[in-house]
Amino acid sequence: MTTQAHVIKTKMPDPAPSPEALLKQVHAALEEMKAKDAVEIDVRGKTSIADYLVVVSGTSTRHVKSVADEVVQFAKKCGVMPLGVEGEREAEWVLVDLGDVIVHVMLPRIREFYALERLWTVGDQPPEAE
Repeated sequence: MTTQAHVIKTKMPDPAPSPEALLKQVHAALEEMKAKDAVEIDVRGKTSIADYLVVVSGTSTRHVKSVADEVVQFAKKCGVMPLGVEGEREAEWVLVDLGDVIVHVMLPRIREFYALERLWTVGDQPPEAE
């Protein structure tokens, strides 16, 4: 009696896009939804949680949620499933964790209060000459 080996062919998942390609998709989603004042912060070398942070404003809680939803949809189109989405219920600050890129969509008053851009860029600029 002979046995035959059954070979199961499985499709390997497509490789994840580079952080820069993912960032491009994020910016496309933000532009599509007319998000306001997008700031991209390169955090490589500052933290291991991500390569880039994107901070952007929405005009209302509905807009904040819609912008975050669009970021998720654009990421899925390029094969990236979000690791997490937080804050959708209140929608004053929605965080979309895409692994290499973390997107913060905030109402302007929340953004001003937490000042993430200043927090993550402290020490990036040379000291001012006196």
